[in-house]
Amino acid sequence: MHLYKTSKGNVLQNDTKSVLLEDDWDTLINRQDLYQHLSQLASSTEAISEEHKEYLISNFLLAPVGNQEVWAAGVTYLRSRDARMEESEDSGAADCYERVYEAERPELFFKSLPHRVAGHKEPVYIRKDSTWNVPEPELTLYINAQGSIQAYTIGNDMSSRSIEGENPLYLPQAKTYERSAAIGPCLFVTSEPISLNTSIRMDIFRNSEKMFDDATTLTQMKRSPGELAGWLYREMDFKAGCFLMTGTCVVPPSAFTLQKEDIVNISIDGIGTLSNIIAEKAP
Repeated sequence: MHLYKTSKGNVLQNDTKSVLLEDDWDTLINRQDLYQHLSQLASSTEAISEEHKEYLISNFLLAPVGNQEVWAAGVTYLRSRDARMEESEDSGAADCYERVYEAERPELFFKSLPHRVAGHKEPVYIRKDSTWNVPEPELTLYINAQGSIQAYTIGNDMSSRSIEGENPLYLPQAKTYERSAAIGPCLFVTSEPISLNTSIRMDIFRNSEKMFDDATTLTQMKRSPGELAGWLYREMDFKAGCFLMTGTCVVPPSAFTLQKEDIVNISIDGIGTLSNIIAEKAP
Protein backbone atom coordinates (compact mmCIF):
# COMPACT_ATOMS: atom_id res chain seq x y z
CA MET A 1 0.00 0.00 0.00
CA HIS A 2 1.04 3.58 -0.67
CA LEU A 3 -0.01 6.35 1.70
CA TYR A 4 0.32 9.96 0.49
CA LYS A 5 0.04 13.03 2.68
CA THR A 6 -1.64 15.99 0.97
CA SER A 7 -2.99 19.31 2.16
CA LYS A 8 -6.47 17.99 1.24
CA GLY A 9 -6.26 14.77 3.25
CA ASN A 10 -4.37 11.49 3.18
CA VAL A 11 -4.62 9.38 0.04
CA LEU A 12 -4.34 5.62 0.50
CA GLN A 13 -3.77 3.50 -2.59
CA ASN A 14 -4.33 -0.22 -2.10
CA ASP A 15 -4.00 -2.23 -5.32
CA THR A 16 -6.50 -0.64 -7.71
CA LYS A 17 -8.58 1.13 -5.04
CA SER A 18 -7.82 4.58 -3.62
CA VAL A 19 -9.51 6.22 -0.65
CA LEU A 20 -9.28 9.62 1.02
CA LEU A 21 -8.67 9.58 4.77
CA GLU A 22 -9.23 12.66 6.94
CA ASP A 23 -7.35 11.29 9.98
CA ASP A 24 -4.62 13.29 11.68
CA TRP A 25 -1.36 12.16 10.08
CA ASP A 26 0.53 11.34 13.28
CA THR A 27 -2.42 9.47 14.76
CA LEU A 28 -2.92 7.54 11.52
CA ILE A 29 0.65 6.26 11.10
CA ASN A 30 1.86 5.89 14.70
CA ARG A 31 0.41 2.43 15.22
CA GLN A 32 1.69 -1.04 16.03
CA ASP A 33 -0.45 -2.57 13.26
CA LEU A 34 -0.32 0.02 10.50
CA TYR A 35 -0.66 -2.44 7.60
CA GLN A 36 -3.70 -4.16 9.11
CA HIS A 37 -5.28 -0.84 10.09
CA LEU A 38 -4.88 0.64 6.60
CA SER A 39 -6.17 -2.57 5.02
CA GLN A 40 -9.36 -2.28 7.06
CA LEU A 41 -9.77 1.39 6.16
CA ALA A 42 -9.25 0.60 2.47
CA SER A 43 -12.02 -2.00 2.65
CA SER A 44 -14.52 0.09 4.60
CA THR A 45 -14.03 3.52 2.99
CA GLU A 46 -15.68 4.66 -0.22
CA ALA A 47 -13.29 4.78 -3.16
CA ILE A 48 -12.28 7.94 -4.98
CA SER A 49 -11.72 8.01 -8.73
CA GLU A 50 -8.31 7.55 -10.30
CA GLU A 51 -8.59 11.07 -11.70
CA HIS A 52 -9.30 12.56 -8.27
CA LYS A 53 -6.42 10.63 -6.71
CA GLU A 54 -4.00 11.91 -9.37
CA TYR A 55 -5.35 15.45 -8.97
CA LEU A 56 -4.70 15.43 -5.22
CA ILE A 57 -1.22 13.92 -5.51
CA SER A 58 -0.19 16.16 -8.41
CA ASN A 59 -1.34 19.43 -6.85
CA PHE A 60 -1.36 19.10 -3.05
CA LEU A 61 1.33 16.57 -2.14
CA LEU A 62 3.33 17.13 1.07
CA ALA A 63 6.34 15.37 2.53
CA PRO A 64 4.99 12.35 4.46
CA VAL A 65 6.18 13.81 7.75
CA GLY A 66 4.16 15.12 10.69
CA ASN A 67 5.87 15.82 14.00
CA GLN A 68 8.62 13.24 13.48
CA GLU A 69 12.30 13.99 13.77
CA VAL A 70 14.53 12.72 10.98
CA TRP A 71 17.69 10.82 11.91
CA ALA A 72 20.31 9.19 9.70
CA ALA A 73 22.83 6.38 9.76
CA GLY A 74 26.28 6.70 8.21
CA VAL A 75 28.85 4.33 6.75
CA THR A 76 26.41 1.43 6.41
CA TYR A 77 27.59 0.52 2.91
CA LEU A 78 31.16 -0.24 1.78
CA ARG A 79 30.84 2.38 -0.96
CA SER A 80 29.93 5.00 1.65
CA ARG A 81 32.89 4.02 3.81
CA ASP A 82 35.26 4.41 0.88
CA ALA A 83 33.79 7.81 -0.05
CA ARG A 84 34.11 9.12 3.52
CA MET A 85 37.70 7.91 3.70
CA GLU A 86 38.49 9.59 0.39
CA GLU A 87 37.08 12.97 1.40
CA SER A 88 38.87 12.88 4.80
CA GLU A 89 42.28 11.78 3.57
CA ASP A 90 43.84 15.26 3.80
CA SER A 91 42.53 15.81 7.34
CA GLY A 92 44.04 12.53 8.58
CA ALA A 93 40.65 11.33 9.82
CA ALA A 94 40.02 8.58 7.25
CA ASP A 95 40.67 5.84 9.80
CA CYS A 96 37.60 6.75 11.88
CA TYR A 97 35.26 5.78 9.03
CA GLU A 98 36.89 2.41 8.54
CA ARG A 99 36.61 1.72 12.27
CA VAL A 100 32.93 2.67 12.51
CA TYR A 101 32.15 0.49 9.48
CA GLU A 102 33.60 -2.51 11.32
CA ALA A 103 32.32 -1.59 14.80
CA GLU A 104 29.32 -3.08 16.56
CA ARG A 105 27.84 0.37 17.24
CA PRO A 106 26.65 2.21 14.10
CA GLU A 107 27.04 5.88 13.32
CA LEU A 108 23.71 7.62 14.00
CA PHE A 109 23.14 11.36 13.82
CA PHE A 110 20.31 13.85 13.96
CA LYS A 111 19.35 15.06 10.49
CA SER A 112 16.33 17.37 10.55
CA LEU A 113 13.28 18.73 12.30
CA PRO A 114 10.10 18.23 10.28
CA HIS A 115 9.68 21.86 9.21
CA ARG A 116 13.02 21.74 7.36
CA VAL A 117 12.16 18.62 5.33
CA ALA A 118 11.45 19.00 1.60
CA GLY A 119 8.92 16.84 -0.20
CA HIS A 120 8.67 15.45 -3.73
CA LYS A 121 9.34 18.08 -6.43
CA GLU A 122 10.37 20.66 -3.82
CA PRO A 123 13.81 22.32 -3.68
CA VAL A 124 16.64 21.05 -1.53
CA TYR A 125 19.56 23.31 -0.68
CA ILE A 126 23.30 23.20 -1.11
CA ARG A 127 25.45 25.23 1.26
CA LYS A 128 27.05 28.34 -0.19
CA ASP A 129 30.09 27.85 2.08
CA SER A 130 30.79 24.36 0.71
CA THR A 131 32.70 23.56 -2.48
CA TRP A 132 31.60 19.91 -2.73
CA ASN A 133 27.90 19.11 -2.36
CA VAL A 134 26.20 15.81 -3.19
CA PRO A 135 22.84 14.07 -2.77
CA GLU A 136 22.74 10.77 -0.90
CA PRO A 137 19.92 8.34 -1.82
CA GLU A 138 18.72 6.32 1.16
CA LEU A 139 16.03 3.84 2.08
CA THR A 140 14.21 5.59 4.91
CA LEU A 141 12.30 3.86 7.69
CA TYR A 142 9.22 5.08 9.49
CA ILE A 143 9.52 3.68 13.04
CA ASN A 144 6.58 4.04 15.43
CA ALA A 145 6.76 5.15 19.06
CA GLN A 146 7.31 1.55 20.19
CA GLY A 147 10.40 1.20 17.98
CA SER A 148 8.76 -1.00 15.33
CA ILE A 149 9.33 -0.38 11.61
CA GLN A 150 5.90 0.26 10.10
CA ALA A 151 6.66 1.74 6.66
CA TYR A 152 9.35 2.72 4.20
CA THR A 153 9.98 5.78 2.05
CA ILE A 154 12.74 7.45 0.03
CA GLY A 155 15.21 9.89 1.57
CA ASN A 156 17.76 12.32 0.17
CA ASP A 157 20.41 13.02 2.81
CA MET A 158 22.05 16.11 1.30
CA SER A 159 25.70 16.35 2.27
CA SER A 160 28.45 18.99 2.14
CA ARG A 161 31.42 16.71 1.63
CA SER A 162 34.06 19.45 1.69
CA ILE A 163 32.93 20.50 5.18
CA GLU A 164 32.85 17.00 6.68
CA GLY A 165 36.10 16.15 4.88
CA GLU A 166 37.86 19.10 6.50
CA ASN A 167 37.10 17.75 9.97
CA PRO A 168 34.66 15.00 11.10
CA LEU A 169 33.59 17.26 13.97
CA TYR A 170 31.97 19.49 11.35
CA LEU A 171 29.45 16.72 10.57
CA PRO A 172 26.45 18.65 12.01
CA GLN A 173 27.17 21.58 9.69
CA ALA A 174 27.74 19.30 6.71
CA LYS A 175 24.51 17.41 7.28
CA THR A 176 22.02 19.66 9.09
CA TYR A 177 20.90 22.93 7.56
CA GLU A 178 17.78 24.38 5.92
CA ARG A 179 16.22 21.88 3.45
CA SER A 180 19.11 19.46 3.79
CA ALA A 181 16.69 16.51 3.80
CA ALA A 182 13.99 15.38 1.40
CA ILE A 183 11.51 12.56 2.05
CA GLY A 184 8.78 11.17 -0.17
CA PRO A 185 6.77 10.79 -2.20
CA CYS A 186 4.77 8.49 0.08
CA LEU A 187 4.91 5.82 2.75
CA PHE A 188 5.18 2.26 1.43
CA VAL A 189 3.35 0.04 3.91
CA THR A 190 3.84 -3.72 3.64
CA SER A 191 2.91 -6.80 5.64
CA GLU A 192 6.51 -8.09 5.44
CA PRO A 193 9.93 -6.42 5.77
CA ILE A 194 11.18 -4.89 2.53
CA SER A 195 13.17 -7.31 0.36
CA LEU A 196 16.96 -7.00 0.42
CA ASN A 197 16.88 -7.42 -3.36
CA THR A 198 15.17 -4.03 -3.60
CA SER A 199 16.98 -1.71 -6.01
CA ILE A 200 17.93 1.92 -5.30
CA ARG A 201 18.74 4.17 -8.27
CA MET A 202 19.79 7.81 -8.53
CA ASP A 203 20.18 10.00 -11.59
CA ILE A 204 21.12 13.67 -11.78
CA PHE A 205 20.27 16.00 -14.66
CA ARG A 206 21.79 19.39 -15.52
CA ASN A 207 20.17 21.39 -18.31
CA SER A 208 18.42 18.19 -19.47
CA GLU A 209 21.76 16.36 -19.72
CA LYS A 210 22.22 13.28 -17.55
CA MET A 211 25.29 13.88 -15.36
CA PHE A 212 25.09 10.74 -13.22
CA ASP A 213 23.21 7.45 -13.13
CA ASP A 214 23.90 4.47 -10.88
CA ALA A 215 22.07 1.85 -8.84
CA THR A 216 22.58 -0.88 -6.26
CA THR A 217 20.47 -3.07 -3.96
CA LEU A 218 19.85 -3.34 -0.24
CA THR A 219 21.94 -6.53 -0.21
CA GLN A 220 24.97 -4.21 0.00
CA MET A 221 23.95 -2.93 3.45
CA LYS A 222 26.25 -4.08 6.24
CA ARG A 223 23.59 -3.48 8.91
CA SER A 224 19.92 -4.43 8.75
CA PRO A 225 17.12 -1.86 9.06
CA GLY A 226 15.97 -3.53 12.28
CA GLU A 227 19.45 -3.31 13.78
CA LEU A 228 19.69 0.42 13.01
CA ALA A 229 16.23 1.08 14.45
CA GLY A 230 17.16 -0.84 17.60
CA TRP A 231 20.26 1.26 18.21
CA LEU A 232 18.38 4.53 17.66
CA TYR A 233 15.69 3.62 20.20
CA ARG A 234 18.05 2.35 22.91
CA GLU A 235 18.06 5.59 24.88
CA MET A 236 15.63 7.75 22.89
CA ASP A 237 11.86 8.18 22.96
CA PHE A 238 9.89 9.42 19.97
CA LYS A 239 6.25 10.07 20.86
CA ALA A 240 5.19 10.50 17.23
CA GLY A 241 7.65 7.96 15.90
CA CYS A 242 10.74 8.78 13.87
CA PHE A 243 12.16 8.64 10.36
CA LEU A 244 15.58 7.02 9.96
CA MET A 245 17.65 7.27 6.79
CA THR A 246 19.67 4.07 6.56
CA GLY A 247 22.81 5.22 4.75
CA THR A 248 23.89 5.99 1.22
CA CYS A 249 24.79 3.32 -1.29
CA VAL A 250 25.18 5.33 -4.51
CA VAL A 251 27.89 8.02 -4.53
CA PRO A 252 28.75 10.36 -7.43
CA PRO A 253 32.44 10.53 -8.43
CA SER A 254 34.70 12.85 -6.44
CA ALA A 255 34.93 15.31 -9.34
CA PHE A 256 31.18 15.94 -9.23
CA THR A 257 29.44 18.64 -7.21
CA LEU A 258 25.84 19.80 -7.41
CA GLN A 259 24.87 23.12 -8.98
CA LYS A 260 21.72 25.20 -8.71
CA GLU A 261 18.89 23.98 -10.96
CA ASP A 262 20.21 20.39 -11.06
CA ILE A 263 17.46 17.77 -10.82
CA VAL A 264 18.00 14.77 -8.53
CA ASN A 265 15.79 11.69 -8.97
CA ILE A 266 15.94 8.82 -6.47
CA SER A 267 13.92 5.68 -7.17
CA ILE A 268 13.37 2.64 -4.96
CA ASP A 269 11.55 -0.47 -6.18
CA GLY A 270 8.02 -0.64 -4.85
CA ILE A 271 8.04 2.87 -3.39
CA GLY A 272 8.36 5.23 -6.36
CA THR A 273 10.56 8.22 -7.23
CA LEU A 274 11.56 11.23 -5.15
CA SER A 275 12.55 14.19 -7.33
CA ASN A 276 14.06 17.46 -6.12
CA ILE A 277 15.56 20.57 -7.67
CA ILE A 278 18.79 22.01 -6.26
CA ALA A 279 18.69 25.54 -4.89
CA GLU A 280 20.39 27.76 -2.29
CA LYS A 281 18.92 29.42 0.77
CA ALA A 282 18.02 33.02 0.09
CA PRO A 283 20.22 35.64 1.82
